[in-house]
Amino acid sequence: MLMAMIENIYETMNLRITETAFELHLRKIYPTRNILSMRETETISGQDCLDVQKKTDGSVNIIGEVATDPVASWMIQSAQVASKFTLFTHHAKTFPDLVIALRNSMLRAGVFTDERTAEEQVVQVLNFDIHLVKDFRGRRYIERVTECIPVEDKNEYTYDHRKEKTLEKKMDKFIDNATNYFTRVTNRELYKYVNILEYRNDEYVMTNKISDYNLSQMRINMDESDVEEFDRFIEKNWGKQSK
Repeated sequence: MLMAMIENIYETMNLRITETAFELHLRKIYPTRNILSMRETETISGQDCLDVQKKTDGSVNIIGEVATDPVASWMIQSAQVASKFTLFTHHAKTFPDLVIALRNSMLRAGVFTDERTAEEQVVQVLNFDIHLVKDFRGRRYIERVTECIPVEDKNEYTYDHRKEKTLEKKMDKFIDNATNYFTRVTNRELYKYVNILEYRNDEYVMTNKISDYNLSQMRINMDESDVEEFDRFIEKNWGKQSK
């Protein structure tokens, strides 16, 4: 599927591929595309390959398979800087499993030491998850397309204690703020996820609307004809949207 997705990426976008073993062979499949493929060797690490790719004017980074902890850190890096977007494959069964697996890989690789910080970085780069399954008859199909929506950290603290006249009421306001703080530190939700498309009863069904932020980012990276067609698709499935 990753190979087929390349066909829908504008040819003006340069592709930069990092693999632990050459499996995609995209330069043979798309000989007219600007593609640079790299893999680590005994003397050149995958991190060195990624550092070189950042200087080659790439638009799309593709990680063949995130199967080890170092490769997970490469994926996070490439998604945060030096490219419009990053594509990669993973074998997680559910979306929360995907987040947890990438978070743990970042911790084991030593990139982060705090679980929440590592998870925040992961959910910031996971826009969409296209989940494929293979049933007992050997049929492969897309089971769902899931969108990851990071939860914004809003400042909900108050300074009402300054208006109170008695020490008892000031302490009540202080305790309210302290309770809010500890709740956010120990139990704050970092993301939510919704299925945009699902495979039900041998057909695909549009379920939840794509978030406004991702809709706007998708429009920015389309040409005019695709924007018009995309807007018709959105209006058909979720009604007319403000731009």
